Amino acid sequence: MKDAGIRIRVEKDLREAFVAVCQEEDRRASDVLREFMQTYVQRHQIGQGDLFVGSAHRSPHKRKAT
Repeated sequence: MKDAGIRIRVEKDLREAFVAVCQEEDRRASDVLREFMQTYVQRHQIGQGDLFVGSAHRSPHKRKAT
């Protein structure tokens, strides 16, 4: 059951590109985001939390181990 929502702000170009790709794949953007969230949570639970290892998209809240 879907009973909560999340509102995020993103750049207009990013949103338009994301929606276009979703449409090309005949998928709803909300379904793609929901799937990402489920995968992210599952990976965290099994100790593979960072889906972006090695990318420039690191969370600004995580600090690099020294």
